[in-house]
Amino acid sequence: MQRIFAFLLLFSISLLHSQEEDKNSTYIDAQIFRGNIIKHADYVGHLISGHPDGVLLGYNWKTYGNKEWEQVYNYPDYGVSYQYIDFKNPYIGHNHAIGVHYNFYFFKRHLMFRISQGIGITSNPYDRETNNKNNAFGTKILDNNYFLLQYQKQNIVGRFGLQAGLFLTHFSNGRFKAPNSGINTVALNVGINYNFNEEKKYIKDSLPSNSTYRERIKYNIAFRTGVSEGPVPRLGQRQFYHIGLYADKRVGRKSALQFGTDVFFSRYLRDYIKFVSVAFPEDHPDYADPDTDYKRIGLFIGHELFINKLSVETQFGYYVYKPFDYEIDVYQRVGLKYYIYKNVFTGVGLKTHGGRAEAIEATVGVRL
Repeated sequence: MQRIFAFLLLFSISLLHSQEEDKNSTYIDAQIFRGNIIKHADYVGHLISGHPDGVLLGYNWKTYGNKEWEQVYNYPDYGVSYQYIDFKNPYIGHNHAIGVHYNFYFFKRHLMFRISQGIGITSNPYDRETNNKNNAFGTKILDNNYFLLQYQKQNIVGRFGLQAGLFLTHFSNGRFKAPNSGINTVALNVGINYNFNEEKKYIKDSLPSNSTYRERIKYNIAFRTGVSEGPVPRLGQRQFYHIGLYADKRVGRKSALQFGTDVFFSRYLRDYIKFVSVAFPEDHPDYADPDTDYKRIGLFIGHELFINKLSVETQFGYYVYKPFDYEIDVYQRVGLKYYIYKNVFTGVGLKTHGGRAEAIEATVGVRL
């Protein structure tokens, strides 16, 4: 979790720096939402007892094309937001979250898509004695991601405007500590926005860019680490090491396609294999030999979306070596990368199996 705080702090500093450049181009939005918890597995059914509702507040900085990437992405906003959600369930209670986000615009800037990464806190985490039915949140501090797709109209009455749409929010601790089934909520939202300043003119550069994005195939080495725990509480938290070796090919200003392999040294699996070997008899279908290899190897394809020094990475993988029958054979990864130098990057990502998070990964790597 400390690594996520550090990454968000780095991103927040860049936002504050941009604020100095565009200090007169800000607006706020305030929204309410109401929806449903997605039942991604049978064992979260007892956590669904009502319609979650809450509030979403955002502070946004506008861009007008002062930098090349702002024009390429149709003058997006970036900002910070606060989220409150009441799950209407006594076991999981309510959550608060603070995050950083980008707003991307389409269809004459009326359709807005927001993606956010942040940190959350829950009111009722798992406790072995007092709240053992909360198998969603094993820690007080959580990771939060949310996506917002909505129609937005600004300056309808003076500087006030309206917005409404669809909201998807996810809370989990990335199995930093068990239990961790996580909670996904989909909701409808409606709200108002207010511009603090008069609208400025967008800069449109009619000259072709001097930059070229044609590159030879690049080779990447990514080292990912963190702390995780098996699916059974109190097995103990263990360091993991995930090594990614992959090639990518730039296919334009915004995108690169990836293909490569992951090697997983997830040490919590050693503990879980020993637990299963003791907990179940040899004739039980879940029995495992205590000497079973805990390492895994996967092949993946991926996509990297370049924004500025920040990029968004998504990958889909398949295990080609997995001696211990654990989780499904397909895995996913979504994360943020920040290029410290031209070919050196850091970042944070979430590795999952469908709706189940396995690890929050802190990453360092090189692109050669």
